[in-house]
Amino acid sequence: MARIIAEALDGEMDLVLVHKLGAPGHAELAIGAVDETGEIHLAGHAVELGVSKDYIAREKQAQMKTLRSRRALYTPVHPPISPSGRIVIVVDDGIATGATMVAALRAVRTQKPSKLTAATAVASREALQMVRGLADEVICLEAPEIFYAVGQFFLEFPQVSDEEVIAVLKQSRSKAGKANSR
Repeated sequence: MARIIAEALDGEMDLVLVHKLGAPGHAELAIGAVDETGEIHLAGHAVELGVSKDYIAREKQAQMKTLRSRRALYTPVHPPISPSGRIVIVVDDGIATGATMVAALRAVRTQKPSKLTAATAVASREALQMVRGLADEVICLEAPEIFYAVGQFFLEFPQVSDEEVIAVLKQSRSKAGKANSR
């Protein structure tokens, strides 16, 4: 989705690396998220689930390892672009708990973009409320009353592999290089 939006706006595409912190015994349930600097956004329901500080610390370290690994894979192909002073649109296919989008918006906000927009195809109403407080603008195509998971709103909802990300980054970087050489 980010590639399509960047192309439509004749903009550049980059990544904000964040990772979900999964609940104990339910890795798909986000209790929060962590960004590349180690900043954690913890969802309110993490307390309700009784998640311990030790579990959160272990989960953070595991996800930080994933983030470092991905940065090492992606950066040689596509060095990060500073969002400072730029209009930035953070794109996600869907927002269920809001944890990863909140972490991404906070991570970008610290780098002082001139405008910060969150864009998504679908979001839970609760998550949308959280996101609205962190972005200058929020674009959401659908916020259904009944929301169980992002995947329920897509005919196909496969995970994006590192190889697919690298291919899109290479394509994005080569287009940016051609545009800058004109």
